[in-house]
Amino acid sequence: MYREKERFFLQRVQNAVKRRGRLDCEAGCVVMEAGDDEEVVEIQIIQPSTANTCPSESRDEGSNVSPEGMDADEESLFKHSTTLTNKQRGNEVTVRPATLDSLSIHQLAAQGEVSQVAGHLSRDGSLLSKQDERGFTPLMWAAAFGEKAMVDFLLEKGADPKTIARERESALTLASSGGYVDIVESLLRHGVDINTYDWNGGTPLLYAVRGNHIKCVEALLAKGADMTVESDSGYSPMALAVALGHKKLQKVLEDHILKLYKQPT
Repeated sequence: MYREKERFFLQRVQNAVKRRGRLDCEAGCVVMEAGDDEEVVEIQIIQPSTANTCPSESRDEGSNVSPEGMDADEESLFKHSTTLTNKQRGNEVTVRPATLDSLSIHQLAAQGEVSQVAGHLSRDGSLLSKQDERGFTPLMWAAAFGEKAMVDFLLEKGADPKTIARERESALTLASSGGYVDIVESLLRHGVDINTYDWNGGTPLLYAVRGNHIKCVEALLAKGADMTVESDSGYSPMALAVALGHKKLQKVLEDHILKLYKQPT
């Protein structure tokens, strides 16, 4: 009985191979082989090579048999799923998008969500000056992302614009680096240190020059930013503008220097 079933299976496979040939699929080509002495079937999976086509594509199109010409049993022999399910990929947990209620006050400040920040502060006023793991306050995040309305709101609520982060960043440094001249001017009106420097020796003026933010440079110079302060790498604002090829900034700095020389002593 067993030999009859084996012979029946062998005949089925051989008929299918003769009629369809090799099966092209993303997983590779299926090749059927039978020994001379024993009725043994070996199914070998040949991995696809770097070539764009499978060897069976060179066979005559007339030798191909459409799936409709096969019965259900023969067709099932050649079904190879190449699509991974989410579970097979390990994506068993679906992460939902963050909502405003789940964001920290620092994230909300960076996104300019004034009403949400106001709600947090009404419940806990200490959050106004809370520093995160980098030492950034909500005001610093708002300044870094150019959220002027948020900056004004936090300053009105009493946020300290002079707070220094762990690497000595300030709200003015972050706003100058981003080129947000309206925030720079607002912070300057609140009496921040215009020449504060971080651990890289960068000042608000140096960061504004590096970013080619002409309006910020002009605002800082108008309030007395020191042009002689050099970064740790040895660049003064003028040297940095020359090195970076910021021609218009060079002219702004040169005009400011000439203006200083012309002032009466």
